[in-house]
Amino acid sequence: MNLTKLQIKRLRSESQRLKLKPVVMIGHNGLSDNVQKQIDSALGYHELIKIRIPSLEKTTKKSLTDSICTHHQASLIQSIGHVIVVYRYNDKSDRFGKLLNQ
Repeated sequence: MNLTKLQIKRLRSESQRLKLKPVVMIGHNGLSDNVQKQIDSALGYHELIKIRIPSLEKTTKKSLTDSICTHHQASLIQSIGHVIVVYRYNDKSDRFGKLLNQ
């Protein structure tokens, strides 16, 4: 899903307003099948999640983030330090529909 800058700004604001905590924590083993399943179920339920990434080089962190977003058809909202915020639209729950359509 392609998001506009305004929509990304609103989702970033919402992630801070809700005081989201990292739902998925990736270990040094990287993206195992179990981690991929956790990310998928968390995105399906919450739509907007935080993921904690281990201490890695910038390029490795960037490729890991891109891999997560492409594999789960999600959009990167924010990346600060070792935490990324990811959003995937879910038409069943549509928690952020009004927020994004304003």
